[in-house]
Amino acid sequence: MRIAVVGTGYVGLVSGACFAEFGIDVCCVDKDETKIRRLRGGEIPIYEPGLDVLVARNMAAERLSFTSDLAVAMEGADVVLIAVGTPSRPGDGGADLTYVHAAAAEIARTMSRYTVIVTKSTVPVGTGRQVAAIVRDINPRAEFDVVSNPEFLREGSAIGDFMQPDRVVIGADSDRARAVMDALYQPLIRAGTPFVRTGIETAELTKYSANAFLAFKITFINEVADLCERVGADVQDVAAGMGMDARIGRPFLNAGPGFGGSCFPKDTEALVRTGRQHGAPVRLIETVVDVNRARKRLMAGRILQACGPDAAGKRIAVLGITFKPDTNDMREAASLEIIPLLQEAGATVHVYDPAGMEEGRHLLPGVVWHDDAYAPLAEADCVAILTEWNEFRALDLGRVRSLMRRPVMVDLRNVYAPAAMAAAGFHYCSVGRRDARPDAAKRRKAAEAMLLSNGFAADSCVLPFSGQLAAAASDLAD
Repeated sequence: MRIAVVGTGYVGLVSGACFAEFGIDVCCVDKDETKIRRLRGGEIPIYEPGLDVLVARNMAAERLSFTSDLAVAMEGADVVLIAVGTPSRPGDGGADLTYVHAAAAEIARTMSRYTVIVTKSTVPVGTGRQVAAIVRDINPRAEFDVVSNPEFLREGSAIGDFMQPDRVVIGADSDRARAVMDALYQPLIRAGTPFVRTGIETAELTKYSANAFLAFKITFINEVADLCERVGADVQDVAAGMGMDARIGRPFLNAGPGFGGSCFPKDTEALVRTGRQHGAPVRLIETVVDVNRARKRLMAGRILQACGPDAAGKRIAVLGITFKPDTNDMREAASLEIIPLLQEAGATVHVYDPAGMEEGRHLLPGVVWHDDAYAPLAEADCVAILTEWNEFRALDLGRVRSLMRRPVMVDLRNVYAPAAMAAAGFHYCSVGRRDARPDAAKRRKAAEAMLLSNGFAADSCVLPFSGQLAAAASDLAD
């Protein structure tokens, strides 16, 4: 077989390289000629473990190539995958299909034989029909089928997800198209991978529904974490107990600063928009979107409170800025909202991230960047862990404490154990867990009473406080 992949972003590049690994002749096309030159030179524009090796191996075997000319990519192709961006549309949050429609139009002008046009991009229900209409309008004699084949790749483990997926969803209307897709995925069919074969609209909605449900799980456990802090429970133990139920499962039950990345924020927004358009509002997901927006501001307030009565002039060290570990993706990362709020409060922010700093420099002006995890800690008044990179899990706590002006850590990913941090002499704040100090509950109640008596909500993030109010705010930050 021969396939063309339109778009060399995350989905297109990973999918193209993995199909080439199956032994298929793959040509990836992108209008960005600079990116194509970099790829031809072996330079991978995204950080994904193992992708550089996979691309190099298949380029050497002449199964994977790159071009900026769609006609070259589609020459002799049985399948063309549309893997372009579908960002949120400004104003209403719907998916912007500009790139998908443009790709469909260009494919229509280039087709010269029967072709299966596959939407790999995450697209709203009805997009497949729109693609078909565009192709027919431009090229009435074209012989083709449109198929929805959504991707379920997790950044940081995308190659494994492609090669050993939980399932493959194929939405098609014709037996001919299904036969082509079966040939394309023959290695996975032989391996016994579950395949869900549906109509186009069902496949499109399956992708959105899966992402929205996972976003719901994250938001749910974050709300439970807030409750845990009030009643003296531990959210990690709650999540473990919940996750043992086979109907629920443990993944995506990790409390933190809210979800981000290239998928969940825009896909939940798009699903909300689709529901409203069709008179079937998805109210649970509307709430998920609202709660997640507020979450990052709440976590910024937690860091500021841990700094004391006034953040102005304080030095805050931040470890990790990407939306998750094992990627350099900064899209909708919590750091993009939290760090500017710290700066607005007058703090100087010093940052280290293993992979995200090149991208971060363009997105986070005024930040001081460092080349290792310990450098930002020098004379810091507080350190905040925003991304749970593995190298942050085994920091030399003695060294960390000796470098800092004040041994204060706000761990938004629950990397460390409260008891161990208390024993190491840290003023430690995590998410949804009990303070290790025996008087924590008494101190929290006193802090809430102090804030309430002064007209603040008990979970207030209003700053700066002074005097007794500052001490109360600091206690609540625990």
